[in-house]
Amino acid sequence: MTTEATTPRPRFSLPELAAMKPNGEKIVMVTAYDAPGARLADEVGIELILVGDSAAMVVLGHDSTVPATVDEMVVLTRAARRGSHRALLVADMPFGSFQISDADAVANAVRFVKEADADAGKLEGGGASLSRVRSIVGAGIPVMGHIGLTPQSATMLGGYKAQGRTAAAARGLLADALALQEAGCFAIVLEAVPAPVATRISQALRIPTIGIGAGPGCDGQVLVWHDLLGLTEGRAPRFVKRYAHLAEDIRQALSAYSADVRRGVFPAEEHTYGIPDEELALFESELDSGVLIRAEDARGSESDWL
Repeated sequence: MTTEATTPRPRFSLPELAAMKPNGEKIVMVTAYDAPGARLADEVGIELILVGDSAAMVVLGHDSTVPATVDEMVVLTRAARRGSHRALLVADMPFGSFQISDADAVANAVRFVKEADADAGKLEGGGASLSRVRSIVGAGIPVMGHIGLTPQSATMLGGYKAQGRTAAAARGLLADALALQEAGCFAIVLEAVPAPVATRISQALRIPTIGIGAGPGCDGQVLVWHDLLGLTEGRAPRFVKRYAHLAEDIRQALSAYSADVRRGVFPAEEHTYGIPDEELALFESELDSGVLIRAEDARGSESDWL
């Protein structure tokens, strides 16, 4: 007899997501890069899991998101899918995967769906990205947009700075948002946009907006896994709220483990496996008498002498 705890929940759907905006329900998105992280996000009912190209920095150790490759992102997305069975899984398309041509963009988006079981892809920028969005959506793959501070093109934007801080720049963001909506995006991330501007953009769109550093007027919010859990340390962007301080917890755990090993108190008896006394006596007597045992006797297959 199955119970609610053992019955898999159906995967969250795009129509369900779309209905949250007119219903006034806030949408939650978080990044995840592996099966355990995605599983935990899934268990608490988060609607959207983004396998972000932020992995280049927080997982792979680069200084920016640009070095992330399609192959790396496919591996991480596939891992996250193994942990997530309910949330919509969105794969970030890394720099170089969609900028060259519509055909390349579609081919790479298809990889994320076929090889990693992603539900959707995310593309940064407006302008030239519009034809990419139309092509990918035309191939039957949902697309999330991303405007404001777009890390893949941060150099062109003058660094990691808030966007839309003049009337002209704000109008440009609104125009990009409306164009992405018409191109077929099902949602748009607004990053590092003044809160009043993000609110007006959200009100102007039929599709949901997901804010990161864009204030509470967006339809949902996203944070990077390592930021919100306190795994990254030092100065954080002002939009980051640390809900835990796991880096310090992990450091203390590793220090305690190291100390136990060095003092010889780990592993203790409860962490080890036993052997029947008679079998141990036989094993030791054979060793003491110089008997050589073939590996095939121990493992049941041909091998070298032990």
